[in-house]
Amino acid sequence: DLVESGGGWVQTGGSLRLSCTAFGDDFGITAMGWYRQAPGKQREMVATITYGGIIKYRDSVKGRFTISRGGAKNTVYLQMSSLKPDDTAVYYCAADLTLSTSPPLNYGMDYYGRGTLVTVSS
Repeated sequence: DLVESGGGWVQTGGSLRLSCTAFGDDFGITAMGWYRQAPGKQREMVATITYGGIIKYRDSVKGRFTISRGGAKNTVYLQMSSLKPDDTAVYYCAADLTLSTSPPLNYGMDYYGRGTLVTVSS
């Protein structure tokens, strides 16, 4: 299971930190990431990080969001700053069993968590 935490409500310009841990036996995970789905829109990639340290962000979050891995195995964080109302969405943690390079934005990972809601008010 992928378990997310850290979502909530914040005003424009505020910050939130999302956390995710993959529980269970050794999955053989090679990369983790964050995706989001806003109301009425398709799920989209936000950021990904491979276990080799390759990081990718979608353009709209570059310079504002930072993805990182925790010291514990299979843990990933998303530090979000300068939040905007357009960032409002359910954020999903994701894990992949094969990714080792920078993926295209339409790349879908193998596993997803249940999601955590982030609401940014104007």
